[in-house]
Amino acid sequence: MAGGRADAGGLLLDTAPLSAAPAVKAGLDKPFSLYLDLVRILAACAVVMAHFGYFRIFDDYQIAHVADLGREAVIAFFVLSGFVIAYSAEQRNPTLGDYVRARCARLYSVVLPILALAFGLAALAINLLHVPVNGAYQLHKPWLYIPFHLLFLGELWSLVEVPPWLVPYWSLNYEAWYYVLFGAMHYLKGRRRLLGLAVLVLMGPRLLLLLPLWLSGVFLYRWQKTHVIPRGIARAGWAVTLLLAALWTWYDPEQQLRLVARAAWPFAGIRMGSADRVLSDYLVAILVLANFACARHAGFTRLLGAARTIRFVSAHTFTLYLSHSLVICTCQALLTFRRGDPAVLLGLALAIAATAAVLQPLIDALQRRLRA
Repeated sequence: MAGGRADAGGLLLDTAPLSAAPAVKAGLDKPFSLYLDLVRILAACAVVMAHFGYFRIFDDYQIAHVADLGREAVIAFFVLSGFVIAYSAEQRNPTLGDYVRARCARLYSVVLPILALAFGLAALAINLLHVPVNGAYQLHKPWLYIPFHLLFLGELWSLVEVPPWLVPYWSLNYEAWYYVLFGAMHYLKGRRRLLGLAVLVLMGPRLLLLLPLWLSGVFLYRWQKTHVIPRGIARAGWAVTLLLAALWTWYDPEQQLRLVARAAWPFAGIRMGSADRVLSDYLVAILVLANFACARHAGFTRLLGAARTIRFVSAHTFTLYLSHSLVICTCQALLTFRRGDPAVLLGLALAIAATAAVLQPLIDALQRRLRA
Protein backbone atom coordinates (compact mmCIF):
# COMPACT_ATOMS: atom_id res chain seq x y z
CA MET A 1 0.00 0.00 0.00
CA ALA A 2 1.66 3.19 -1.08
CA GLY A 3 1.33 6.52 0.65
CA GLY A 4 1.65 7.52 4.30
CA ARG A 5 -1.19 6.87 6.74
CA ALA A 6 -1.73 9.13 9.68
CA ASP A 7 -2.31 6.33 12.17
CA ALA A 8 0.11 3.73 10.94
CA GLY A 9 1.60 3.13 14.36
CA GLY A 10 0.22 0.41 16.56
CA LEU A 11 0.98 -1.31 19.71
CA LEU A 12 3.90 -3.68 19.80
CA LEU A 13 3.18 -6.83 21.69
CA ASP A 14 4.28 -5.71 25.12
CA THR A 15 5.29 -8.98 26.67
CA ALA A 16 8.57 -10.84 26.97
CA PRO A 17 9.47 -12.87 23.88
CA LEU A 18 7.39 -16.02 23.73
CA SER A 19 10.44 -18.02 22.80
CA ALA A 20 11.98 -17.21 26.17
CA ALA A 21 9.14 -19.02 27.96
CA PRO A 22 8.64 -22.76 28.54
CA ALA A 23 6.62 -23.51 25.42
CA VAL A 24 5.65 -27.11 26.11
CA LYS A 25 3.35 -26.22 28.99
CA ALA A 26 1.31 -23.93 26.78
CA GLY A 27 0.98 -26.44 23.98
CA LEU A 28 3.32 -24.27 21.87
CA ASP A 29 6.43 -25.57 20.21
CA LYS A 30 9.59 -23.52 20.12
CA PRO A 31 9.60 -22.90 16.34
CA PHE A 32 6.16 -21.30 16.57
CA SER A 33 7.22 -19.19 19.54
CA LEU A 34 10.18 -17.95 17.51
CA TYR A 35 7.91 -17.35 14.53
CA LEU A 36 5.70 -15.05 16.61
CA ASP A 37 8.77 -13.18 17.83
CA LEU A 38 9.90 -12.79 14.22
CA VAL A 39 6.46 -11.40 13.33
CA ARG A 40 6.93 -8.80 16.04
CA ILE A 41 10.25 -7.72 14.56
CA LEU A 42 8.92 -7.46 11.01
CA ALA A 43 5.78 -5.64 12.13
CA ALA A 44 7.86 -3.16 14.15
CA CYS A 45 9.94 -2.41 11.05
CA ALA A 46 6.74 -1.94 9.05
CA VAL A 47 5.48 0.64 11.55
CA VAL A 48 8.77 2.57 11.43
CA MET A 49 8.73 2.57 7.63
CA ALA A 50 5.13 3.77 7.62
CA HIS A 51 6.12 6.69 9.81
CA PHE A 52 9.00 7.54 7.47
CA GLY A 53 6.19 8.35 5.08
CA TYR A 54 3.93 10.03 7.63
CA PHE A 55 6.68 12.36 8.87
CA ARG A 56 7.81 13.08 5.28
CA ILE A 57 11.22 11.50 5.69
CA PHE A 58 10.61 9.66 2.43
CA ASP A 59 10.34 11.82 -0.65
CA ASP A 60 7.15 11.86 -2.73
CA TYR A 61 8.36 9.11 -5.06
CA GLN A 62 9.23 6.83 -2.16
CA ILE A 63 5.91 7.51 -0.45
CA ALA A 64 4.11 6.57 -3.65
CA HIS A 65 6.09 3.38 -4.28
CA VAL A 66 7.13 1.96 -0.89
CA ALA A 67 4.44 -0.33 0.51
CA ASP A 68 2.81 1.18 3.58
CA LEU A 69 1.99 -1.79 5.80
CA GLY A 70 1.80 0.11 9.07
CA ARG A 71 -1.89 -0.47 9.62
CA GLU A 72 -1.58 -4.16 8.76
CA ALA A 73 1.19 -4.35 11.36
CA VAL A 74 -1.20 -2.82 13.91
CA ILE A 75 -3.72 -5.57 13.27
CA ALA A 76 -1.05 -8.25 13.57
CA PHE A 77 -0.07 -6.75 16.92
CA PHE A 78 -3.64 -6.74 18.18
CA VAL A 79 -4.17 -10.39 17.28
CA LEU A 80 -0.74 -11.36 18.61
CA SER A 81 -1.32 -9.45 21.84
CA GLY A 82 -4.60 -11.23 22.55
CA PHE A 83 -2.87 -14.54 21.90
CA VAL A 84 0.01 -13.85 24.27
CA ILE A 85 -2.11 -12.30 27.01
CA ALA A 86 -4.28 -15.44 27.01
CA TYR A 87 -1.11 -17.52 27.18
CA SER A 88 0.41 -15.50 30.01
CA ALA A 89 -2.81 -15.52 32.02
CA GLU A 90 -2.96 -19.31 31.82
CA GLN A 91 0.73 -20.14 32.17
CA ARG A 92 2.45 -17.30 34.05
CA ASN A 93 -0.12 -15.31 36.02
CA PRO A 94 -2.42 -17.60 37.98
CA THR A 95 -3.97 -14.83 40.11
CA LEU A 96 -5.42 -11.42 39.38
CA GLY A 97 -2.63 -9.81 41.40
CA ASP A 98 0.01 -11.54 39.29
CA TYR A 99 -1.75 -10.41 36.14
CA VAL A 100 -2.06 -6.77 37.23
CA ARG A 101 1.59 -6.59 38.30
CA ALA A 102 2.78 -8.15 35.04
CA ARG A 103 0.71 -5.87 32.81
CA CYS A 104 1.47 -2.68 34.75
CA ALA A 105 5.18 -3.46 34.95
CA ARG A 106 5.47 -4.14 31.25
CA LEU A 107 3.46 -1.10 30.16
CA TYR A 108 4.80 1.46 32.60
CA SER A 109 8.43 0.37 32.38
CA VAL A 110 8.35 1.60 28.78
CA VAL A 111 5.74 4.36 29.02
CA LEU A 112 7.16 6.24 32.04
CA PRO A 113 10.64 7.05 30.67
CA ILE A 114 9.52 7.65 27.09
CA LEU A 115 6.55 9.82 28.06
CA ALA A 116 8.85 11.89 30.30
CA LEU A 117 11.34 12.23 27.43
CA ALA A 118 8.58 13.29 25.04
CA PHE A 119 7.31 16.07 27.28
CA GLY A 120 10.83 17.22 28.12
CA LEU A 121 12.21 17.22 24.57
CA ALA A 122 9.09 18.81 23.10
CA ALA A 123 9.26 21.60 25.69
CA LEU A 124 12.93 22.22 24.86
CA ALA A 125 12.12 22.30 21.15
CA ILE A 126 9.50 24.99 21.67
CA ASN A 127 11.39 27.12 24.17
CA LEU A 128 14.93 26.86 22.77
CA LEU A 129 14.51 26.07 19.08
CA HIS A 130 11.15 27.77 18.57
CA VAL A 131 9.82 24.99 16.39
CA PRO A 132 6.12 24.05 16.25
CA VAL A 133 5.06 20.94 18.15
CA ASN A 134 1.78 19.12 17.66
CA GLY A 135 -0.08 18.95 20.97
CA ALA A 136 1.96 21.84 22.39
CA TYR A 137 -1.01 22.90 24.53
CA GLN A 138 -0.36 19.82 26.66
CA LEU A 139 3.04 21.18 27.66
CA HIS A 140 1.37 24.06 29.48
CA LYS A 141 -0.52 21.64 31.73
CA PRO A 142 1.77 18.66 32.31
CA TRP A 143 0.17 18.12 35.73
CA LEU A 144 -3.05 17.31 33.85
CA TYR A 145 -1.91 15.59 30.67
CA ILE A 146 0.83 13.31 32.00
CA PRO A 147 -1.56 11.54 34.43
CA PHE A 148 -4.17 11.58 31.65
CA HIS A 149 -1.85 9.65 29.35
CA LEU A 150 -0.65 7.35 32.12
CA LEU A 151 -4.27 6.30 32.58
CA PHE A 152 -4.62 5.73 28.81
CA LEU A 153 -7.72 7.89 28.49
CA GLY A 154 -6.96 9.35 25.07
CA GLU A 155 -9.40 7.27 22.99
CA LEU A 156 -12.37 6.88 25.32
CA TRP A 157 -15.64 7.96 23.73
CA SER A 158 -15.12 11.30 21.96
CA LEU A 159 -11.54 11.90 23.17
CA VAL A 160 -8.70 11.87 20.63
CA GLU A 161 -5.44 12.73 22.41
CA VAL A 162 -1.86 11.53 22.08
CA PRO A 163 1.24 12.94 23.81
CA PRO A 164 3.50 15.35 21.91
CA TRP A 165 5.79 13.51 19.49
CA LEU A 166 4.39 10.08 20.40
CA VAL A 167 2.10 9.41 17.46
CA PRO A 168 1.86 5.62 18.05
CA TYR A 169 0.55 6.14 21.60
CA TRP A 170 -3.05 5.99 20.36
CA SER A 171 -3.02 2.20 20.21
CA LEU A 172 -1.84 1.93 23.81
CA ASN A 173 -5.10 3.65 24.68
CA TYR A 174 -6.88 0.68 23.12
CA GLU A 175 -4.62 -2.04 24.39
CA ALA A 176 -4.56 -1.01 28.05
CA TRP A 177 -8.33 -1.12 28.31
CA TYR A 178 -8.46 -4.50 26.60
CA TYR A 179 -6.12 -5.70 29.34
CA VAL A 180 -8.48 -4.37 31.99
CA LEU A 181 -11.49 -6.04 30.37
CA PHE A 182 -9.70 -9.36 29.96
CA GLY A 183 -8.55 -9.28 33.58
CA ALA A 184 -12.08 -8.64 34.83
CA MET A 185 -13.62 -11.42 32.76
CA HIS A 186 -10.85 -14.01 33.19
CA TYR A 187 -10.13 -13.70 36.90
CA LEU A 188 -13.28 -12.39 38.55
CA LYS A 189 -16.18 -14.68 39.42
CA GLY A 190 -19.89 -14.25 40.03
CA ARG A 191 -21.25 -10.74 40.37
CA ARG A 192 -17.74 -9.28 40.32
CA ARG A 193 -17.71 -9.92 36.60
CA LEU A 194 -20.15 -7.03 36.27
CA LEU A 195 -17.02 -4.90 36.48
CA GLY A 196 -16.35 -6.07 32.94
CA LEU A 197 -19.66 -4.57 31.84
CA ALA A 198 -18.67 -1.27 33.44
CA VAL A 199 -15.38 -1.37 31.54
CA LEU A 200 -17.24 -1.94 28.27
CA VAL A 201 -19.42 1.11 28.92
CA LEU A 202 -16.39 3.22 29.83
CA MET A 203 -14.54 2.25 26.65
CA GLY A 204 -16.96 3.85 24.24
CA PRO A 205 -17.80 2.76 20.68
CA ARG A 206 -14.37 3.13 19.04
CA LEU A 207 -12.63 0.76 21.42
CA LEU A 208 -15.53 -1.68 21.20
CA LEU A 209 -15.32 -1.64 17.41
CA LEU A 210 -11.77 -3.03 17.40
CA LEU A 211 -12.16 -5.25 20.47
CA PRO A 212 -13.02 -8.39 18.41
CA LEU A 213 -9.65 -8.11 16.67
CA TRP A 214 -7.85 -8.40 20.00
CA LEU A 215 -10.19 -11.13 21.23
CA SER A 216 -9.54 -13.14 18.07
CA GLY A 217 -6.01 -13.69 19.39
CA VAL A 218 -7.47 -15.07 22.63
CA PHE A 219 -9.67 -17.39 20.59
CA LEU A 220 -6.72 -18.55 18.50
CA TYR A 221 -4.66 -19.41 21.58
CA ARG A 222 -7.43 -21.58 22.95
CA TRP A 223 -8.20 -23.14 19.57
CA GLN A 224 -4.62 -24.15 18.78
CA LYS A 225 -4.33 -26.14 21.99
CA THR A 226 -6.92 -28.67 20.83
CA HIS A 227 -6.69 -28.60 17.02
CA VAL A 228 -4.00 -29.88 14.69
CA ILE A 229 -3.43 -29.04 11.02
CA PRO A 230 -1.34 -31.59 9.07
CA ARG A 231 2.08 -30.16 8.33
CA GLY A 232 1.77 -30.22 4.56
CA ILE A 233 -1.59 -28.48 4.63
CA ALA A 234 -0.31 -26.01 7.21
CA ARG A 235 2.65 -25.01 5.05
CA ALA A 236 0.49 -24.68 1.96
CA GLY A 237 -2.06 -22.61 3.89
CA TRP A 238 0.69 -20.38 5.27
CA ALA A 239 1.97 -19.72 1.73
CA VAL A 240 -1.56 -18.92 0.57
CA THR A 241 -1.96 -16.32 3.33
CA LEU A 242 1.21 -14.59 2.14
CA LEU A 243 -0.08 -14.58 -1.43
CA LEU A 244 -3.39 -13.11 -0.30
CA ALA A 245 -1.55 -10.49 1.75
CA ALA A 246 0.47 -9.52 -1.34
CA LEU A 247 -2.73 -9.21 -3.38
CA TRP A 248 -4.27 -7.10 -0.65
CA THR A 249 -1.28 -4.77 -0.72
CA TRP A 250 -1.37 -4.55 -4.51
CA TYR A 251 -5.09 -3.75 -4.88
CA ASP A 252 -5.35 -1.68 -1.68
CA PRO A 253 -9.15 -1.53 -1.19
CA GLU A 254 -8.81 0.30 2.11
CA GLN A 255 -9.90 3.76 1.00
CA GLN A 256 -13.18 2.48 -0.42
CA LEU A 257 -13.84 0.46 2.73
CA ARG A 258 -13.14 3.52 4.89
CA LEU A 259 -15.82 5.47 3.04
CA VAL A 260 -18.31 2.68 3.68
CA ALA A 261 -17.41 2.54 7.38
CA ARG A 262 -17.74 6.30 7.81
CA ALA A 263 -21.11 6.32 6.09
CA ALA A 264 -22.36 3.59 8.43
CA TRP A 265 -20.99 5.20 11.63
CA PRO A 266 -24.07 5.98 13.78
CA PHE A 267 -22.47 8.34 16.33
CA ALA A 268 -22.47 11.80 14.76
CA GLY A 269 -20.90 13.45 17.79
CA ILE A 270 -17.97 11.00 18.06
CA ARG A 271 -15.06 10.96 15.64
CA MET A 272 -14.22 7.55 14.26
CA GLY A 273 -10.53 8.41 14.30
CA SER A 274 -8.35 5.40 13.50
CA ALA A 275 -11.37 3.09 13.80
CA ASP A 276 -12.61 4.17 10.36
CA ARG A 277 -10.43 1.39 8.95
CA VAL A 278 -12.49 -1.21 10.75
CA LEU A 279 -13.74 -3.08 7.64
CA SER A 280 -10.26 -3.56 6.21
CA ASP A 281 -8.97 -4.31 9.71
CA TYR A 282 -11.33 -7.26 10.01
CA LEU A 283 -10.30 -8.65 6.63
CA VAL A 284 -6.62 -8.31 7.52
CA ALA A 285 -7.28 -9.96 10.90
CA ILE A 286 -8.73 -13.00 9.14
CA LEU A 287 -5.51 -13.30 7.12
CA VAL A 288 -3.40 -12.90 10.27
CA LEU A 289 -5.41 -15.54 12.13
CA ALA A 290 -5.08 -17.98 9.22
CA ASN A 291 -1.36 -17.26 8.95
CA PHE A 292 -0.77 -17.87 12.66
CA ALA A 293 -2.94 -21.00 12.72
CA CYS A 294 -0.99 -22.49 9.82
CA ALA A 295 2.39 -21.39 11.18
CA ARG A 296 1.54 -23.10 14.48
CA HIS A 297 1.69 -26.49 12.74
CA ALA A 298 4.09 -25.74 9.87
CA GLY A 299 7.19 -26.81 11.78
CA PHE A 300 9.52 -23.91 10.96
CA THR A 301 12.47 -25.59 12.66
CA ARG A 302 15.07 -23.58 10.72
CA LEU A 303 14.24 -20.66 12.99
CA LEU A 304 15.94 -22.54 15.83
CA GLY A 305 19.32 -21.72 14.33
CA ALA A 306 18.62 -18.00 14.72
CA ALA A 307 16.90 -18.27 18.10
CA ARG A 308 19.34 -16.08 20.03
CA THR A 309 19.22 -13.26 17.48
CA ILE A 310 15.43 -13.37 17.18
CA ARG A 311 14.99 -13.29 20.96
CA PHE A 312 17.42 -10.42 21.38
CA VAL A 313 15.87 -8.21 18.72
CA SER A 314 12.28 -9.00 19.68
CA ALA A 315 13.01 -7.99 23.26
CA HIS A 316 13.63 -4.42 21.99
CA THR A 317 10.56 -4.06 19.78
CA PHE A 318 8.17 -2.43 22.26
CA THR A 319 10.81 0.14 23.17
CA LEU A 320 11.56 0.77 19.50
CA TYR A 321 7.87 1.08 18.71
CA LEU A 322 7.14 3.74 21.30
CA SER A 323 10.40 5.70 20.94
CA HIS A 324 10.88 5.83 17.18
CA SER A 325 8.54 8.76 16.49
CA LEU A 326 10.22 10.67 19.32
CA VAL A 327 13.60 10.16 17.62
CA ILE A 328 12.20 11.26 14.25
CA CYS A 329 10.61 14.42 15.67
CA THR A 330 13.73 15.32 17.64
CA CYS A 331 15.93 14.97 14.55
CA GLN A 332 13.51 17.07 12.51
CA ALA A 333 13.61 19.80 15.18
CA LEU A 334 17.42 19.82 15.28
CA LEU A 335 18.39 19.21 11.67
CA THR A 336 17.48 20.17 8.15
CA PHE A 337 17.95 17.34 5.71
CA ARG A 338 16.93 16.36 2.21
CA ARG A 339 13.90 14.11 2.02
CA GLY A 340 14.54 10.67 0.59
CA ASP A 341 18.33 10.91 0.81
CA PRO A 342 19.63 7.34 1.41
CA ALA A 343 22.21 8.64 3.89
CA VAL A 344 19.44 10.37 5.86
CA LEU A 345 17.27 7.25 5.84
CA LEU A 346 20.15 5.08 7.03
CA GLY A 347 21.28 7.56 9.66
CA LEU A 348 17.78 7.96 11.05
CA ALA A 349 17.23 4.21 11.12
CA LEU A 350 20.49 3.78 13.04
CA ALA A 351 19.50 6.55 15.46
CA ILE A 352 16.17 4.83 16.12
CA ALA A 353 17.88 1.48 16.72
CA ALA A 354 20.55 3.05 18.93
CA THR A 355 17.95 4.85 21.03
CA ALA A 356 16.06 1.62 21.63
CA ALA A 357 19.31 -0.14 22.55
CA VAL A 358 20.29 2.59 25.03
CA LEU A 359 16.85 2.75 26.64
CA GLN A 360 16.35 -1.01 26.94
CA PRO A 361 18.60 -1.65 30.00
CA LEU A 362 16.82 1.15 31.90
CA ILE A 363 13.45 -0.26 30.89
CA ASP A 364 14.42 -3.79 31.91
CA ALA A 365 15.60 -2.58 35.31
CA LEU A 366 12.43 -0.52 35.82
CA GLN A 367 10.29 -3.50 34.87
CA ARG A 368 12.00 -5.70 37.44
CA ARG A 369 11.49 -3.04 40.12
CA LEU A 370 7.81 -2.59 39.24
CA ARG A 371 7.20 -6.34 39.39
CA ALA A 372 8.96 -6.76 42.74
